[in-house]
Amino acid sequence: MSQFNQGTNSYPQHQPAPRPVYPSTTFPPQQHAQPQYQPTQPQPTENTYATARPTFTGSPQAPVQPAAPAGPAVTMNVAPTATFDEKKTEALRISREFFRGVPDWVTYFREILGVEGVVHRLFPQPEEFTKFEQSEEYSEIQLMIVKLRERSNVQSEAKEPTRVITVRLPKSLHESLRVEAHSRRTSMNKLCISKLLQVIDDSMIPND
Repeated sequence: MSQFNQGTNSYPQHQPAPRPVYPSTTFPPQQHAQPQYQPTQPQPTENTYATARPTFTGSPQAPVQPAAPAGPAVTMNVAPTATFDEKKTEALRISREFFRGVPDWVTYFREILGVEGVVHRLFPQPEEFTKFEQSEEYSEIQLMIVKLRERSNVQSEAKEPTRVITVRLPKSLHESLRVEAHSRRTSMNKLCISKLLQVIDDSMIPND
């Protein structure tokens, strides 16, 4: 049945049920950990090593060239008006001093008999040089080269770059060189070099 109140001509007002009260609980503030940023390291590539090289300012340095073998540590003590005999004496003196330094035969030949060697500087004229080749002083220089070649080895000869020439020989001449090298107990290369170091007269060279 309805709970209508006739005296007040109204329904009784219902009060909302009170909300339950729970004991308050205090929570500590949460500590939010900040993410630690770790920078990613780029993976090394082939270009990385190329760009990682140090750069220098200024003019680029020239590449280091290997030191050339030292020449004779002597000076030519001849006057421009020196006679032929005085030049011969000076050439032999320098050659003996350089020989006492025990160089390899390639260096000795280059510094004494080479195109820019001592002998060519003392005798720049072809006539004088040919005349010197016929002297006893030149023969002694040749003997010193032989002595140096006897105690030389392949390593000492390799100090100077080598060149290769191709010489066309008749079969009979090649066979003769081979037999001669065998009888002298040497190689054909050494035998040919020995022959090339010898002096030949212009009359021994056929004209073209």
